[in-house]
Amino acid sequence: MKLSRTAKVAATAALALCVTALGPAAASAQDTPAAAADAYVALGDSYSSGVGAGSYDDASGDCRRSTVAYPQLWANANAPSSFDFTACSGARTADVINSQLDPLNASTTLVSISIGGNDAGFADTMQTCVLSGTSACVAAVNTANEYITTTLPGQLDTVYDAIRAKAPNARVVVLGYPRMYQLDGSCAVGISEEARAAINSASDNLSEVTAKRAADHGFGYGDVRPAFSGHEICSSDSWLHSVTWPIGDSYHPTAAGQSGGYYPVLENLA
Repeated sequence: MKLSRTAKVAATAALALCVTALGPAAASAQDTPAAAADAYVALGDSYSSGVGAGSYDDASGDCRRSTVAYPQLWANANAPSSFDFTACSGARTADVINSQLDPLNASTTLVSISIGGNDAGFADTMQTCVLSGTSACVAAVNTANEYITTTLPGQLDTVYDAIRAKAPNARVVVLGYPRMYQLDGSCAVGISEEARAAINSASDNLSEVTAKRAADHGFGYGDVRPAFSGHEICSSDSWLHSVTWPIGDSYHPTAAGQSGGYYPVLENLA
């Protein structure tokens, strides 16, 4: 059907009105870039590398990085633009500074870390508690607590300063440690209830000190103690190994502890 001149003018005006109305929105949708994916670096000790969870990457050697550790789970779920996993079993604060920070730069947008337990002598303390009785255990815990209170804060400051210097634009999430034991739980054998309570008190002290240092640096702190509540050793559904084989897995999170304990805490803060 042939349109009259009047009809053509009206149609042209209507089309122009539609283009004017839709054009800016369409242009905005096309011109707005997609949010950049995170560039993620995972630092820390065995609780970050995934010792105890199994499924270790052979290429990681003695660092024992697990494919089901919370950093890898987060990377799998969120598809960052880059992912560097440098956490290593046995790492102390000095090890993070000396051997884990190379991937950090101004483009890094997310960093996670758990550190401090080895500086405070966690492994030696647990060995004393298992092998040497309650009095020796409590004494070892008291020594660890003194270190956590007086020396560890400065060491954490040094690590956190180094992270911020190399990754000035990153969100930094510091992950803590769970309490080891459910008190008055189901364990029929093992260390005494007094020793278990002392170990838990050291975990609380470590959490409080780490949270304060993280906050003072403007970092997020992921307290995993609530997530592990009801899943400690001596609970009916433990996410932590007691003494086990290989011995290095002892007192570390299982795969369920990584996925159910650590991963959601990181996800919430990242």
